Amino acid sequence: MTNTNQTLSKSAQSVQDALSQKGLQFKVVELSASTRTAADAAATIGCEVAQIVKSLIFKTKHTKKPVLVLASGINRVNEKAIEKHLGEKLEKADADFTREVTGFAIGGIPPVGHKQAIETFIDADLLKFEELWAAAGTPNAVFNLHSKDLESLASGKIISIQ
Repeated sequence: MTNTNQTLSKSAQSVQDALSQKGLQFKVVELSASTRTAADAAATIGCEVAQIVKSLIFKTKHTKKPVLVLASGINRVNEKAIEKHLGEKLEKADADFTREVTGFAIGGIPPVGHKQAIETFIDADLLKFEELWAAAGTPNAVFNLHSKDLESLASGKIISIQ
């Protein structure tokens, strides 16, 4: 895993800034290979797919509020599990909605640094690992973190997403 350049792209730098503002020393790196999917990221980084934090944006069906689900790379989100916590049905968010609420494109959505506050749910399975990897604003940028820091970092609620 090599950092392809010392200067971060604008999106990756905004994630680094968000991490720094939270007083965290996590370092964003941009890689030469894609980290767009959990499998790509794990292969590029050299970790288990389950250690990849997938950031998935949904929106509530009636109120159109964004919802962020941070899922383990091997898990599928059971939308009904999330709906129980929200009290409202979910629908998939499209690329335009995702960029509008997060400021990032699908494939590079980080767990922090969004344009607005987003209700966040964290997959309890992520806590099984000491070290995790998350997207950092672009399909090639990532940062690693300790699972114990994820809840406070993302201001999210830990639940079973399956």
